[in-house]
Amino acid sequence: MNDPVAPAETLRTALAGLLDGLPPRQAAGAVERLIGTYRGATPTDAPILRDRADVAAYAAYRMPATFEAVRSALDAFADAVPDWSPTAHTDIGGGTGAATWAVTATWPGDRPVTVLDWAEPALALGKELAAANSALRDTSWRRARIGPALTLDPTDLVTVSYVLNELTVPDRTALVDAAASAAQAVVIVEAGTPAGYTRVIEARDRLIAAGFRIAAPCPHSAACPITPGEDWCHFSARVSRSSLHRQVKGGSLPYEDEKFSYVAAARLPVEVDPATARVVRRPQIRKGQVLLDLCETDEHLRRTTVTKRHGDLYKAARDVSWGDPWPDKA
Repeated sequence: MNDPVAPAETLRTALAGLLDGLPPRQAAGAVERLIGTYRGATPTDAPILRDRADVAAYAAYRMPATFEAVRSALDAFADAVPDWSPTAHTDIGGGTGAATWAVTATWPGDRPVTVLDWAEPALALGKELAAANSALRDTSWRRARIGPALTLDPTDLVTVSYVLNELTVPDRTALVDAAASAAQAVVIVEAGTPAGYTRVIEARDRLIAAGFRIAAPCPHSAACPITPGEDWCHFSARVSRSSLHRQVKGGSLPYEDEKFSYVAAARLPVEVDPATARVVRRPQIRKGQVLLDLCETDEHLRRTTVTKRHGDLYKAARDVSWGDPWPDKA
């Protein structure tokens, strides 16, 4: 895989240069409005990003987090399909293109890329940012309404990140079905909330019904063992915060943790080798033992205790992180 640091740093630099002239107060106000809109429960019937100021604020506060969440999901997917890489990529509802940057951080090389979104200001700014990334300079940025009329050209990989929450149920269904019809692989990322998890599970079920096999995070393609309403499956990605990011979001810490839910699936001819088990909670390290909450291939959630008596496995358990496969296939 490619070095994820280089695209991340390039993206931060591009954002800083592009937003240098945006008044901080204006950006902060736009951020507050956008946060309220994105946290709302009612799907919108118009683009959330209305103008360049909105898009610039969105890019400053959301692109770094979206990039890291999608990159984490793609890394898990890439581990499960080690002999495959996309030769073409379509990002649905991609806005300013954070997911396209994450794909370039996961798989090296150039490929045809298409970003579809209904907000023209987002597409325009995404194109400006992409000029800093050689793998994205020939990307097609196309305005499209995400709904029942959506049609996609055949492609290897479709990504959908933080989009389903903006859509009505029929539009979500149409999007997932269109992605399944067009792609060999589909990766969907949503907010790491109970509602986000529910949207991901709905998409997961449709992908399985369309003949896809789950590559990550689940170690199986059977029903999720989590009972809706009682718990939800989500993960966390660490996001480094630049001075610009801290200024726009009004924070002081040099990092934040982005919680997200996701599903990554593929169909033949892509060969899928999912993890034996996945760590679905933050490991609890205690004296002489590590407690791991695992989703396993027999469709159950279990807590496993790894002690010093397990030797090398205990050392591995002390290093494993929330969201990692267990044991590590490497």
